[in-house]
Amino acid sequence: MNKASDQPVDPTPQDAGSVDPYARLGVPHDAAFDEVQAARQARLDEVGDDVMARSRIEAAYDAVLMDRLKERQQGRVSSAARTASQREQAPPPTLRPALPARPQLPQLPGARLPVSARSLPRLSLASGNQLWLPLAADGVLAVLMLALPTAPPELILALATGVTVLNLQRRHGRFLQAVGWSFALLTLGLILGALLAPGLPSGLPLDTLQLQSLPALVLLLLGALLIA
Repeated sequence: MNKASDQPVDPTPQDAGSVDPYARLGVPHDAAFDEVQAARQARLDEVGDDVMARSRIEAAYDAVLMDRLKERQQGRVSSAARTASQREQAPPPTLRPALPARPQLPQLPGARLPVSARSLPRLSLASGNQLWLPLAADGVLAVLMLALPTAPPELILALATGVTVLNLQRRHGRFLQAVGWSFALLTLGLILGALLAPGLPSGLPLDTLQLQSLPALVLLLLGALLIA
C-alpha cells in the first residue's frame, strides 16, 4: 500500500489566493473600511491562537486593502467609497433653531394676610409700666374732663388715643396695628356716647359733648390695658 495515501489531507485549499478575501472576512465587496477592520478583528477572535488561520485572515485583510488601493490608482471608485461620498455630500438635516429659555419669574408670596392680622386680638391684662402708665394718664384725663367743664373733650380724647397707641406699640411692637385698634376704639366709643348721652340724667355738671366723650375715654383705657 502507498504510504502517501495514509497521510491526512489538509481540508484547506492549497491556493489561499483562490479564496475570495471578502468572503474569508465575511464582508461584502462594498463594505466600508470600518466594517472590514471590524470583520478582521472578529475573525481573529474566532480562530484564537491558530497560527495558520490567523495568517490566512491577515492575508485576506491585506488582499482587500490592496484591492482598494488598485481601485484608487486606476481611477475607479468602489461602491463603499461612493456610498460614503454620497453621505458626505448629502445636505445635513434641517434643525429647528433652539429657542432661548424663558426666564423663570420668582415665586411671589401669596397676598393672603397672616392669620394673626385677620383674627381678633388676644386679651391679656398688662403688667408693670404697661399697666400703670395708661391708668395714670387716662385717670388724669378723666379728672380734667370732670373737674374742668371748660376743658375741650377733643383734646382729651386725642391725648387718650395717643396713650393707647403708645401702650399697644410697647406691648406687641406693631405701630400700624396699634393705631388701627386705637382708632377703632375711639370710633366705637363716640358712637356709644352718641347713643347713651340722651338717656343720662340732665343734672350732671357736664355738657353733651363731654358726656359723649366719656365712653370713648373708657374704651381707650380698656384697650390699652387688655389688648395684647
